[in-house]
Amino acid sequence: MRTPHRAAAAALIAAFAVAASGPPAAPATPPPAPVIVPAAENRPNHATCDAWVHGSHATASCFNPYPRTDRIQLHVECERWWDPDLASRPVDIAPAQHIRVSERCWKEMAEAWVSHLR
Repeated sequence: MRTPHRAAAAALIAAFAVAASGPPAAPATPPPAPVIVPAAENRPNHATCDAWVHGSHATASCFNPYPRTDRIQLHVECERWWDPDLASRPVDIAPAQHIRVSERCWKEMAEAWVSHLR
């Protein structure tokens, strides 16, 4: 009597194996691409500055969010050949400090920018 039960069990196992193998499964979605964070030495660690020109005046507004002191300098290039190009004195910005630096030309200004000194 055990033979019919074993045959039935084997048939049942074979049926489940055929049903489970069925159509091929869809490929799994690939994992998301890893986020690459630049190393600390590659990240800029200087104050964030915005410079704007209004007529013959240039102003730079800088904020230092980093734990190290940054030294900045505002440079202006005057439009006229006889008007000297200028640079402000270097200014240290301590951590979490906000400063404004300004310079001017006699007449029109061509360009203004901020440099970071170390």
